[in-house]
Amino acid sequence: MAENKIYNIDEIMKMLPHRYPFLLVDRLEVEVPGEKGIGLKNLTMNELFFQGHFPGNPIMPGVLQVEAMAQTAGCVVMSAMEDFAEKKRSVLFMAVDNVKFRKPVRPGDQLKMHVEKVKMHRNIFVFHGVSKVDDQVVSEADLTAMIIEE
Repeated sequence: MAENKIYNIDEIMKMLPHRYPFLLVDRLEVEVPGEKGIGLKNLTMNELFFQGHFPGNPIMPGVLQVEAMAQTAGCVVMSAMEDFAEKKRSVLFMAVDNVKFRKPVRPGDQLKMHVEKVKMHRNIFVFHGVSKVDDQVVSEADLTAMIIEE
């Protein structure tokens, strides 16, 4: 597949089994298929988690920032598989390490999840993810996942 391909929400939904309200990638730019890409999540006050986290001071939970990075990494891996829409595959999150939260993420922010593959062994992948808002790092983590065929 070509480098620097943009995937819209319909294509992302073919790559991931997640659906609203748990699909946390609205758009994906794959810089190198299977290796490197950027996911995008536009955050509005209508997100369910803002209702209770926290009333009067809405911020995106850190665990959902990590999940958004993991979903982005899963999409990047799937982008290298030309038959991702035909075969039934799932990305299973195995581990998260070296997590850091730097700044709060709020309604109106555009969260960009930058992920890059660090290593791979068979169907297990390790990615380093860095999430940014307005080019400022808000969170980062090392993510391990596996791809399985259902």
